[in-house]
Amino acid sequence: MSTDSSLPQSPQPASNGGWSTAMGDALADWGGVVVDGVSTIGDITIFAFRTLAWLFMRAPKWETLLPTFYQVGVLSLPVIALTGTFIGMVLSMQSYFLFKDLNLESYLGAVINKTLLRELGPVLAATMLAGRVGCAMSAELGTMRVTEQIDALEGMGADPIHYLVVPRFLACIFLIPTLTIMADYMGVVGGYFHAVVVLDVDKHYFWYHSERFVNTFDLFSGVLKSFFFGAAIAIISCHRGFNCTPGAEGVGRAATASFVLSFVMILIIDLVLGQALYSVYYRMYPEAESLF
Repeated sequence: MSTDSSLPQSPQPASNGGWSTAMGDALADWGGVVVDGVSTIGDITIFAFRTLAWLFMRAPKWETLLPTFYQVGVLSLPVIALTGTFIGMVLSMQSYFLFKDLNLESYLGAVINKTLLRELGPVLAATMLAGRVGCAMSAELGTMRVTEQIDALEGMGADPIHYLVVPRFLACIFLIPTLTIMADYMGVVGGYFHAVVVLDVDKHYFWYHSERFVNTFDLFSGVLKSFFFGAAIAIISCHRGFNCTPGAEGVGRAATASFVLSFVMILIIDLVLGQALYSVYYRMYPEAESLF
């Protein structure tokens, strides 16, 4: 019995499995990202507590600390001084053309110095430390993980966190305030040079308004932030190195991830502490003179 192909075919039910499957896959991907993020944060937190516990149980030897202090502090000074100088000059240039339209160029010194002491100096020093020192620490520890040197330390009964992480942690939190003050100082010098010498701003008003609006609390708040920046950089960089995946690509990924995570954490800490310190300042000095 033959069948007529010209007869209309019965309609097929519309398939809705395509978009629902895609949505399910997308939700699964996002869920995996969230789970990985929470797991990483928890792992870093445990890593930080283990590092802090070793600080109270046994201090590292000076022979271990001094080379790390030299690497973190002394070798970072030139690059932070240079970048601090140019940041001050760029800040002067950008602020001058804005303030000139408002006939407020005599306030340039107050704006440059207050911004440097409170925000740009600490963040700049921390960013340079994360890029120069944090990446190096992560790559160094990652290489030790890949070549099983960390496993060998554990096999000999030594705790690698006490031997490898604690000296780097101490170097970062003790030396970053010095680097911050250097960035502040060179930024002020660069800003003064560009404003007074290049842009011909009156140097009397440059310092007069600086003295009016910039105070010790500005320097204190910047230095206080730097302790938290240094701790975050050390913990994140060492953690990424300890959890490095095998191969040269894994070491590179660990170094890159350490800088990205450190920079994000620097901005988060700066936002939170900046808001808290401003609240404290205006509670302590409710009659403080505002810049504008």
